[in-house]
Amino acid sequence: MPHRIAILILAAGASTRMGQPKQLLPWKDTTLLGHAIQTAKSTDAIEVVTVLGANAKLIQSQIKEEVIFIQNTSWQSGLGGSIACGTEWLLQSNIEFDGILITLADQPLIDFKYLDKLISTFSEHTDRIIATTYKNRAGVPALFPKKYVNTLLKLDKDFGAKHLLEQEQDTIITIPAENRISDVDTEEDYKQLKNKNEFEN
Repeated sequence: MPHRIAILILAAGASTRMGQPKQLLPWKDTTLLGHAIQTAKSTDAIEVVTVLGANAKLIQSQIKEEVIFIQNTSWQSGLGGSIACGTEWLLQSNIEFDGILITLADQPLIDFKYLDKLISTFSEHTDRIIATTYKNRAGVPALFPKKYVNTLLKLDKDFGAKHLLEQEQDTIITIPAENRISDVDTEEDYKQLKNKNEFEN
């Protein structure tokens, strides 16, 4: 039986270094967040939930893709707080899931095939965290088995996903993302990535 995976797209940040909500920056035929939603909805996941925070009303009004939006009112508590918020919503919903796949709105080179690779690897190792290989550590996108929900609920600014992945490194299977990892934090990041994407396509 295929394992039921819920995807949480984290899009709650204030984009302080960008100077405008980066979730709404144009990407392909949509926006950065719209693209992340399209990518997540193209996977084998059973549900996709987007966690908003800063500028939530503005962002939600501009996104044309159909998706469940939830609001993290404590978005200043960083990615950890958004993971906790999304996990709590999933637990209170009637969605039955075996794992939670955490993705970010600002990694547009991550494609659905890569996310499906994480999901299929999880299907073979259902008690392990499946994470993305960075230079010498594990990072997101990362898929957490349901047994980690109580830990995910406690994540905050001081103890986020990065700390959890460091703490659990003996139980993690990492998958190389090759050239798909590029965060968009500044206008320069965005321009470079957009140029590269247009050049390659």
